[in-house]
Amino acid sequence: MFRKVVRQSKFRHVFGQPVKNNQCYEDIRVSRVTWDSTFCAVNPKFLAVIVEASGGGAFLVLPLSKTGRIDKAYPTVCGHTGPVLDIDWCPHNDEVIASGSEDCTVMVWQIPENGLVSPLTEPVVVLEGHSKRVGIITWHPTARNVLLSAGCDNVVLIWNVSTVEELYRLDSLHPDLIYNVSWNRNGSLFCTACKDKSVRIVDPRRGTLVAEREKAHEGARPMRAIFLADGKVFTTGFSRMSERQLALWDPENFGEPMALQELDSSNGALLPFYDPDTNVVYVCGKGDSSIRYFEITDESPYIHFLNTFTSKEPQRGMGSMPKRGLEVSKCEIARFYKLHERKCEPIVMTVPRKSDLFQDDLYPDTAGPEAALEAEEWVSGRDANPILISLREAYVPSKQRDLKVNRRNVLSDSRPAAAPGSPRPGASTPAAFTSIAAPGGSLAGAGEAGKLEEVMQELRALRALVKEQGDRICRLEEQLGRVENGDA
Repeated sequence: MFRKVVRQSKFRHVFGQPVKNNQCYEDIRVSRVTWDSTFCAVNPKFLAVIVEASGGGAFLVLPLSKTGRIDKAYPTVCGHTGPVLDIDWCPHNDEVIASGSEDCTVMVWQIPENGLVSPLTEPVVVLEGHSKRVGIITWHPTARNVLLSAGCDNVVLIWNVSTVEELYRLDSLHPDLIYNVSWNRNGSLFCTACKDKSVRIVDPRRGTLVAEREKAHEGARPMRAIFLADGKVFTTGFSRMSERQLALWDPENFGEPMALQELDSSNGALLPFYDPDTNVVYVCGKGDSSIRYFEITDESPYIHFLNTFTSKEPQRGMGSMPKRGLEVSKCEIARFYKLHERKCEPIVMTVPRKSDLFQDDLYPDTAGPEAALEAEEWVSGRDANPILISLREAYVPSKQRDLKVNRRNVLSDSRPAAAPGSPRPGASTPAAFTSIAAPGGSLAGAGEAGKLEEVMQELRALRALVKEQGDRICRLEEQLGRVENGDA
């Protein structure tokens, strides 16, 4: 009998490869703000990077095809009055992005279909409810227009962006700074890592703590916690001796970790990126020049090291492409966007296969861009897993609809009733903006009418301006005539 030495896995030979220089994004002044955020967000249409900005906060939004050197004058999204700390693309609309900033606000932006041609200063919605800087932004995975924000005031707020409402305020669960927040697969719970070294699982609609693990990692440096597809929790942190650690936890039995591994003694925070389709976790350290990846399985030791991608340059931040934006014909199972000091470099993770056929085992059906629930359904207590799509025909993005905000009075009593974190208004929206409703055919007519009214208003304003300037020219001509005649 021969003992099986090597564990069988189709991801054992995954390798990372940076793209050629002409496919990188050059001359980007990546933000230097001291915050353990990824500084980068990416979807199948756009790449967003938080950049240095004088007199406020800004981030770049580039179409994926706009590679090469980025002009210094390229327009940015620049409506915040303080540095931007976190950004996140909406999973249900590839042209909508949310940002959190040191100015204590959350802003939601609609990016034009072909990218920016001029600086974007007017957000679709401004959400005001935090008393200190907002460092964490994350959209609900299955409910449309539900957004979570967490700030340095140790408060978690959940918003209905379409009605500009504060749905839930969770202000008594975290005694210290929140390092990160991660929704579970269907968005019924989220987990947090906190500066008090605890990992918490929270039911946002009840406002209650479902489970808590104190001293998940004993070191004082920042931790991270993410939900896996099967409900387990994966954490990164530091030991008492400042060695970096990975751990896997079962929320049903939070007493001891299912697995605990020590990596090295570097001091950069470990940022985990999880692929629920393949159960592979990619771990990137801030300031490291490597990406380690691990497969999570049901057999001991549960966390299986696969390989390490190494490069020469340290990473300032990292973005991860959703599965529907990958090239399935090249057996690409992940793509990262690595931020250097002045550029963004895509890194492709590939499983080597000889066949050119579609690889079913690498690409099970994955979460698509369609929301499974409306915000009101989620508030009423319903849960749903993401609506899955097949990548067999290679994902083709559908035309995005504009984000619409509902005009209904957010102070009215027609809001859905809720549990301890009861709904309440806590936000403002620019006067010029009128409507975020779910994309739907019935809104097409309303959208056209709104655009017509906008054009008519602009036309009226221009006519008034022309009349005013005409009157001014007449007065100046009269004055000139009097001067020439010696009357003045």
